[in-house]
Amino acid sequence: MPKSPLNRRDFLKKSSATAAGIPLLGSSLLRAATAPGSDQLKVGLIGCGGRGTGAAMQAIQADPGVVFFAAADAFADRMENSLRAIQEHCEDEQMHEQMSIPAERRFVGLDAYKKVIELCDVVLLTTPPGFRPQHLRAAIEAGCHVFCEKPVATDAPGVRSVLETARMAREKNLSIASGFCWRAHLGKRAAYKHIHSGGIGDVRHIWASYLTGGVWHKEPKPDWSAMTQQVRNWYYYTWLGGDHIVEQAIHSIDKILWAMQDKPPLYAIGVGGRAQRTDAKYGNIWDHFSVLYEFEGGTQGHLMTRQQNQCHGENLDRVHGSKGTMMIDAWAGDFHVEHGDDWRYDGASNNMYQTEHDELFAGIRSGNHVFQAEDMAHTTLMAIMGRMACYTGRKVTWQDALNDETQLVPNQFTFDTTPPDRRFPIPGQA
Repeated sequence: MPKSPLNRRDFLKKSSATAAGIPLLGSSLLRAATAPGSDQLKVGLIGCGGRGTGAAMQAIQADPGVVFFAAADAFADRMENSLRAIQEHCEDEQMHEQMSIPAERRFVGLDAYKKVIELCDVVLLTTPPGFRPQHLRAAIEAGCHVFCEKPVATDAPGVRSVLETARMAREKNLSIASGFCWRAHLGKRAAYKHIHSGGIGDVRHIWASYLTGGVWHKEPKPDWSAMTQQVRNWYYYTWLGGDHIVEQAIHSIDKILWAMQDKPPLYAIGVGGRAQRTDAKYGNIWDHFSVLYEFEGGTQGHLMTRQQNQCHGENLDRVHGSKGTMMIDAWAGDFHVEHGDDWRYDGASNNMYQTEHDELFAGIRSGNHVFQAEDMAHTTLMAIMGRMACYTGRKVTWQDALNDETQLVPNQFTFDTTPPDRRFPIPGQA
């Protein structure tokens, strides 16, 4: 694979000065418009699950100079499956070459992320969320631009670390793009613009539902250590995944914040539990939550979420205003106002995952960098705040959550280390 003629610092300086105004074109048009030998962006994938696989394919389509240069995962089989899937989806020979990673740039282990960061200009962080603060800090310290999946942490110390890293990124003029994909969806952008422009009057209440079935589980093998079993099944351990209110329903929490123009809530109260997913193999997470967030001025946001099979499913946001209600049906792609004006989104559709990467790489090229880390951290904290309220049975303020010293993720560990305690939280005792 050809190497970039410039080092990272030279490349970024040159590309910012010369590539301003790159249009957000389709991948085939971009590749056709770029001559061979153009400046390359070496992209590294850290975390080779389904989301990482998708992010890698979207990165290669976002910019003609992208070279998928290195990859890392805790497990070799996960990496090989991911790279095989990426190769199978290459559209043409040029893309196939851009997406081929030789064996010497495939790294395995819990510290493999360091080697990818050393080699690349842009890294895609798509590991389990518990690792995110450490990986993000390492990437920014090394001078990499970052696509960072949500959430950015599973505990408050992790959020504070990310906020400090965000400050560093701004000082270094490095992009951090968010995995809160709905903010890149054209229909959602139009709906929230209508809300913020006063289209439904004053926002008084936001009702968000994220009702789905259960997720995957990997049966342990005899040679797996206890830590290996948890990392393989990271979704079911709060220190690794944050519980599903933080890992999945955080999208709905982000939309509550979006409706409130990113002003944080004053406090949260909530309930929840574990009614259907009771087997020990499901770790220490719950299967349903209901949280009320109170904002300054009396506006309330209410989240209801569950992961229970054979139950009603929906992903809806109902933003109630003084002059109407914005109905936002994510799964149906329907965005319209009820009990008010006749506004309905009928514009273009887009692949929001692709748009995230299009805008990230266009910003790197033009020098108009994407800075989304602070917003990601605030949404993550709001999700953790709701989890804290449910786990403890207490009213939890924004400052309570921000200053919480409970550290779920160990500072150091190996696959032979005893994993963190997986006690099941009991309200009133947690």
